Amino acid sequence: MKRQKGGLTISRRVTRSTTTLDRNSLTLPVEVVTEILSRLPLKSIATCRCVCKLWSSVLRSQDFTDSFLTKSCARPRLLFACHDHRREIHFLLSSQLNHPKHNSYVVATNHITRSPGYYKLFGCTNGFFCYGAKQGRNKPVLVTVICNPSTGQSLTLPRLNSKEKYRVESYLGYDPIAKQFKVLSLCDDGKEHRVLTLGTKKQSWRLVECCIPHCSSGKWICISGVLYYIATESGSSSRESMVVCFDLSRSEKFSSVKLLGDFSKALPHSATMINYNGRLGLLTSSEHSWYVSRSCKSFKLWVLRDAAKHEWSKRVYVLPPLWKDVVVGDMYIAGMVGTNEIVFTPSYQRVPYYVIYYNVKSKMIRKVGIHGMEAFEGERINTYLNYVENVELL
Repeated sequence: MKRQKGGLTISRRVTRSTTTLDRNSLTLPVEVVTEILSRLPLKSIATCRCVCKLWSSVLRSQDFTDSFLTKSCARPRLLFACHDHRREIHFLLSSQLNHPKHNSYVVATNHITRSPGYYKLFGCTNGFFCYGAKQGRNKPVLVTVICNPSTGQSLTLPRLNSKEKYRVESYLGYDPIAKQFKVLSLCDDGKEHRVLTLGTKKQSWRLVECCIPHCSSGKWICISGVLYYIATESGSSSRESMVVCFDLSRSEKFSSVKLLGDFSKALPHSATMINYNGRLGLLTSSEHSWYVSRSCKSFKLWVLRDAAKHEWSKRVYVLPPLWKDVVVGDMYIAGMVGTNEIVFTPSYQRVPYYVIYYNVKSKMIRKVGIHGMEAFEGERINTYLNYVENVELL
C-alpha cells in the first residue's frame, strides 16, 4: 500500500514482475474509500483496521466515524440489555421495524457480555452505553463505566470522591457541535454535580455549579446537545417535579422547565422521556403505576415547545378495545419510534419475547416476536429504541 497525492493506492499482492504489480494497482480518492468502507459491517471494519497503518488512520478518522454514524441513523436498531442471575449484562441487537404491517418476528444477535458487578443501567446515547458497576471485593466502590456494545470496548471512569452513603446517577450526553461525549454525574443528595469529557488526555471530573436545588432521578434523555432529566425540588416541602436541562456545550449551564397541568405536582411512575421530532416529549399512561396493564385506556404526550417560556403542548391517545386482547401481562413504555408509534415491552422475559407497536395514527396494534433471547427467560430485560451503531473508539 502506498500513499499518493489526492488518493490511496491499493495494490494486490502478486508473484510476478513489478510491471504486473503496477498494472494491478488502483488509485482511489480518500472520500471514495471512506464511502466504501462505511458500508461494511462492524466486524469487517475491525478487521480492516489491521490491514495497515494507512487504513487504520482512515478508519479512525472523524470523517469516517461521522459517515458511518450517518448511515447508522438511517437504520436504527433495538438494543436489549439482558440481566442474568450472575448480574452480568448481555447486549443483543435486532432490527427495528418501522410501521410493521402485521404480527411478525425478528432475530436478536448476541454481541458482548459486560461487567459481572453492575448495580444499575443508566442508558445510551449515540451508540455508547453508560452503567454503574461495583469495583473491588472486600470494600467495593461504585464506578461509572462507558461501553460500546457494537465494538465490545469499555472504559471505567475515575472514581468520584463523593460521600459513600450517596449513590450516583450518571447521564451520558453528546455535543454534536464539538463532537464530544460528556458524562454528567450527580449525587443522590443533589449537592454535587461533576462533568467528565471523554477522549481527553487526562480523564478527570470537573465540578460544575448548579443554582437549581434538586434531586435527580434515573429518567433522562439527550437531544441536540442538551441533557434533560426528571428531578424533584429539594429544600422545600412541595417536592414538585420538574425537568432539569444541562447544556453540553462549552457553557455547561443548568436550567429548568416547569411541568404544567396534570404533571405540576408529580409525574406518574410510567413517565418516559422521548425524542419527539427533535423536541423533548413526556409520554405517560392513564394509570398511576410503573407498568401499563390490560386495563389501561389512554396515553398522554406532552411536548416541550419553548423551554424558556415553560410552554408544553398536550396530546391524548385513546387505546382501541383490541389492546386487552393483545396485552397479556404488565408492560413498560419503551418509547416512541418517529411520531406515530409507541413501543411497549414486557416487564420480564417470556418465551417468545416480544415488543408491541401501537400506531397512534392508524390505531393498529402489532406484536413483534424477538427470537434468540430464550436463555434469559424470567430475567429482567431493558429495551432501548433507536439505537445506532457507532465505530468511534473509546
